[in-house]
Amino acid sequence: MAKSSNIYIRVEPDLKEQAEKVFNELGISMSNAVGLFLKQVVINQAIPFELKLAPAKIKSVDTLTEAEFHAEIEKGYADYLANKGRPVKEVFSDIRKGLNV
Repeated sequence: MAKSSNIYIRVEPDLKEQAEKVFNELGISMSNAVGLFLKQVVINQAIPFELKLAPAKIKSVDTLTEAEFHAEIEKGYADYLANKGRPVKEVFSDIRKGLNV
């Protein structure tokens, strides 16, 4: 058997507990899961999943200052002139899908 090395990490207790439940259902230990992750890092020479920033939250109109409101209107109008818009039916269809309506 190959030698092993210890890794000490700190995670939120709730996150650890939730992950352990998933790993138990998969029939692997936390150590095996971390080992699998590290092997994928080595094989791919990268993090084995996409990393991206959370999308910026959309501000409600009533929280915008007058200047921010006008800037948003101008940006929307510029998009319209540049043909960057989407048909209204398509937008509402996407909203309905997101709401499961």
